[in-house]
Amino acid sequence: MADKELSVAVIGAGAAGYFTAVNAARFKKGTGRIVLFEKGREVLSKVRISGGGRCNVTHYCFDAERLSEAYPRGRRMLRWSFEQFGAADTVEWFEERGVKLKAEEDGRMFPVTDNSETIIRCLTTEAEKFGVTVHTKTSIQKVEPLKNGAFELATSKGKTAVFDKVVVATGGYNREEAYSWLEELGHSIHKPVPSLFTFNFREKIFKDLPGISVNPVQIKILDTPFRETGPLLITHWGFSGPAVLKLSAWAARELSEREYRFDIEVNWWYPLNEHQVRERLISIRKQNNRKLVINQKETPIPARLWARLTELAGINHKKNWADISNKELHELTKVLCFGTYSIQGKTTFKEEFVTCGGIPLHEINADTLESKIVPGLFFVGEVLDIDGVTGGFNFQAAWTNGWLAARALSRG
Repeated sequence: MADKELSVAVIGAGAAGYFTAVNAARFKKGTGRIVLFEKGREVLSKVRISGGGRCNVTHYCFDAERLSEAYPRGRRMLRWSFEQFGAADTVEWFEERGVKLKAEEDGRMFPVTDNSETIIRCLTTEAEKFGVTVHTKTSIQKVEPLKNGAFELATSKGKTAVFDKVVVATGGYNREEAYSWLEELGHSIHKPVPSLFTFNFREKIFKDLPGISVNPVQIKILDTPFRETGPLLITHWGFSGPAVLKLSAWAARELSEREYRFDIEVNWWYPLNEHQVRERLISIRKQNNRKLVINQKETPIPARLWARLTELAGINHKKNWADISNKELHELTKVLCFGTYSIQGKTTFKEEFVTCGGIPLHEINADTLESKIVPGLFFVGEVLDIDGVTGGFNFQAAWTNGWLAARALSRG
C-alpha cells in the first residue's frame, strides 16, 4: 500500500499547504501527483510579508511543553505534535537546504539574510525538485467525496479533477459563512473571531505620542483573569506591541463577546508594584528637589510619555519635585501603576490576519491531521481551531501540521 502512487490535492499555498505538499512529494520520492491550488496570484503571501518582510520562521523554544504553552487554542494537540516535529526540527529542515536561521533576543527566529524571499525560494525550489504542480489564481468551488473514496474537485476555471486525497490549507476565514463548504462535508465550525489585534481608544490623551514604546509593562483586562507583560507601543489609534497582541490572543473570544469595548489597566513601571513605585518617587523627590518634575531621568519611562503621565496625575509641569505634595505623589503612583483606559475597538493586520476558530480539533486525528468524519480529507494550518501568540508560533504550527500530514500521506 505504501508504494501505491497517490494523487494529492492541497488547497491553499500558504505556509502549511506548501510545507505539506513539498514534504509529501519528498517522502514519496517524486512518485504520485501532488497539486497545489492557490486562489491568489502569489504563493506563500503571508510568508513574504511576515516580520516586516523578514519572515519570523519559528521561535527559539525547543521544549515541546513550553512551546505548546504559546497557543491559546490547540495546546493539548500541539504538545504531542511538537514531539514529532518541533522548532528544532524546523531549524534543521531549513538548514539542510542551505537556509540558516538566527534567534533574536526575544526568541523570534529569522533567516540570517533577514529576507523572507530566502524562505520562499527554499520552499519553491523544493517543490520544483520533487515535481509539485502549482496552480495560482485557481480557487476550489466544491469538494465532492466519491464512492470509491476519492474526491472530485471543481475549480473556479470550470474544470474538475479527481484526487485520492485532499488537504485543506486555506487559512483562517474571518466570516463563518466562508466555512460552509466544509460544513457540507460534515464538519462543524467553531465561530471564527480575530486574534492578534491592537487596542483602539477614543480618548486623545496619547494621540501625539505615536511610536513611543515602553518595555516591560503589565496590562490587565479589567473584570477578567487576562493579563500580559512585555513591550507596549503607543500608536495613532491606541496601543499595540507584543504585550497587547499576546493579550488579544488569549482573550480573543471574551473580547469578541464584549464587542471590543472594555477597560484595561496598565502598570507603566512594571515589575515594580505600587509600594515600590511610591518609594522610588519619594526617593526621586528627595534627591531632585530643585529639578522640574517633567525633567526626570530616573525612571525607564520615555520623557514625552512621562510628561503626559504627570499631566494625567494633575501635576503642573512648572513644579519642582520639592513642591510635590504627598497627595500628588499618591496620584502619580496611581497613574503609573493603575493607569486605566477604555478600549473602543480593535485594528487587525489584514495581511497577517490570524483567527481563533475553525475546524474543531476533536474532529481531527492528531497523529495524521486526517478528518475523523471524511477519510482521505486532511486539515492543516489556521483552518483548524489553532492559533498562537505573536513570535513565530503560528508558522511553527503550520510547519508541524504540514510535516505530520505529509508523513501520513506518504504511508498511503
